[in-house]
This record gives sequence, structure tokens and C-alpha cells, in this order.
Amino acid sequence: MKASFATVFCVALCGCLGYHVGPVKPYYLRDVHTIAVPTFKNRTLVPRIEVLVTDTVIKQLQQDGTFQIVNGDKADATLHGEISRISRTPARSVRGNVLATTEFSLALGVKYSLTGRDGKDLAASQAVGTTSFFVSSDVTTDERQALPLATEDLATRLVSQLSEGW
Repeated sequence: MKASFATVFCVALCGCLGYHVGPVKPYYLRDVHTIAVPTFKNRTLVPRIEVLVTDTVIKQLQQDGTFQIVNGDKADATLHGEISRISRTPARSVRGNVLATTEFSLALGVKYSLTGRDGKDLAASQAVGTTSFFVSSDVTTDERQALPLATEDLATRLVSQLSEGW
């Protein structure tokens, strides 16, 4: 009885040999454990947005836990980013007046590349974060208040692309 139980137990454990708990990185990033994230470049006309985007991406990487954030000299790879566009498009207009807008959609686009210690590109892609906001008396202030929400969405998508491969 004990021998058959031990045999069944061993056979059941054999199915678990390839399984492991923790982050499952894409195969091409299997050797990357630490990442450095210098301040992104800003190619838009919105001042000081690069610090907000960089900090949000770092916080999202820390929350994800797949990669550890370190200084550039200790990193296995470096994440370089460029904020390429911030666009505001009308989403909802006033009833009876199609020229007046009550809600805007805000999109924030970033081009990024992950470069290995040897200078070789490991990954390169784009990520877009979106949000919407309603218009009050000052559209510029409303847009400025919506930027952190779009940035969080962008950071979630960017880190998902890096840590999960899609």
C-alpha cells in the first residue's frame, strides 16, 4: 500500500519539474535581471513631462518585480525612452453644437529600446497610454491633470511588453 502511494506521489511530482513560481520573462530577455532607466527624452512641447513618465515607468517596473532597477554601471540592460507624441482629440461634443467639446481623449506615445550591456538592442517598440477628461473652464489645466493617468496606462503597457513579451 505504501509503495503504491509513493509511486503515485512520485509520478504526480514529475509533472511539476518544468514549472516554477515567479516572473516568466520572454526568452530573449532570459539573461536580463537588472535594468537601468535613465530619464526619457522629450520630443513634445509639454515641459517637464519626461520626469513624470520616467518615474512612473520605474515605479511600474518595481511593482511588476520581473526586473530589478539599478544604476547604469551595474545593469544588465538599459531602457532608453523617447516621448514622441501627446495628442488630444475630441471625444464628445455639446448637443446642438458640434464645434464645442465636452470630453477629450488624451494619448501619450513613447518609443523605447532595451539595450544590453554590450550595446546590442534586445527589444525596441512603442507604447501608448490613453485616458479621457472632461472640459471645464480651463482646458490646459484639465489636460495637465489628466497626464498622470495617461502616464500610468502607458507605464503599465510598456512594462507588460517588457516583462511578458507582448
